Amino acid sequence: MSGDVADFKSLKKDLKHRMDQAVEVLKKEFAGLRTGRAHTSLLDPVVVEAYGSTMPLNQVANVSVPEPRMLVVSVWDRSMIKAVEKAIRNAGLGLNPAAEGQTIRVPIPPLTEERRAELTKVAAKYGENARVAVRNVRRDGMDQLKKMEKDGTISQDEQRAHEKEVQQLTDETISTIDETLKHKEQEIMQV
Repeated sequence: MSGDVADFKSLKKDLKHRMDQAVEVLKKEFAGLRTGRAHTSLLDPVVVEAYGSTMPLNQVANVSVPEPRMLVVSVWDRSMIKAVEKAIRNAGLGLNPAAEGQTIRVPIPPLTEERRAELTKVAAKYGENARVAVRNVRRDGMDQLKKMEKDGTISQDEQRAHEKEVQQLTDETISTIDETLKHKEQEIMQV
């Protein structure tokens, strides 16, 4: 009996970890979505042609936010300024960088209503992908519990009790996803 409880505890811990991973991925995706405000993670997807290869912007420069609608990129190697400026412009973020000496100023233009609606749809898609990932983890957990019951390591009553716990964990995680999505949508729609 105690081995079965330990088996379920490790299963539940694994399921929780995998569900938490889905939430973390969602938060990273949301960080890359542009709102009307400047945020250093906005330039995370930018890759620069540097020294004969492509590398993330954060490996050739430092990004800071001196004001709510301005990013400042401090390029470490003066010879890389044009490449960094070009990479930001071509990243598809709708940004127009301007080089000033060793720094590049990136003003964050206000979002149009149309663009806000588009971003809200993208955020909703990210949220749905996270929910699907969590449901897949739940399904794996339920399948493992059925297998444990079939193998005789847990009773049918224990299986039902454990399934309720897995469902509760799923509901809590999906609630977290919904809350995160709601917050991001408000952030996007805020003028």
